[in-house]
Amino acid sequence: MAAGNTYTPLATQTLSSTAGTVTFSSIPGTYTDLVFVFNARTVLAQQGVQFFCRMNGDGANNYSWTQISGNGSSTSSDRLSNDAYCRLGIVAGSSATSGTFSPNIINFQNYANTAYYKTVLTRASLANNDVAASVSLWRSTSAITSVVFYVGGLANWEVGSTFTLYGIAAA
Repeated sequence: MAAGNTYTPLATQTLSSTAGTVTFSSIPGTYTDLVFVFNARTVLAQQGVQFFCRMNGDGANNYSWTQISGNGSSTSSDRLSNDAYCRLGIVAGSSATSGTFSPNIINFQNYANTAYYKTVLTRASLANNDVAASVSLWRSTSAITSVVFYVGGLANWEVGSTFTLYGIAAA
């Protein structure tokens, strides 16, 4: 799918200092879908650190998720219902062998429609061939107006991590 005029950049954040969370708020309800594109890593030393989000400040057990991952020689999967966050994917740690930041693409489908629960799809990859994909469900019919992203293990996002939000217009 060509981006063309369908993707509208709404906001970009590039971290000039480490941060425990990255927040996008006041998200307009005028698009059909949202896409977040990350080029990020965490200050933790290990590879493949999980990251998460919450929508509209909802910390109740209204999230369910399934994640699959692999590295070329092994695979794994994990899932949980009634969780307090949306598990999204994996990011590189600060001691990643290549020193690169890991790309992640996160699709929030039908985010402004107040008749349906919200589905979130994520694709993530690391320089050492680790990949992950996840699907999450936020069991709320509220339109998404804010999203907070954070890293597992009470870690911080690394300086230089970039987060961009796009609105997807109806074709």
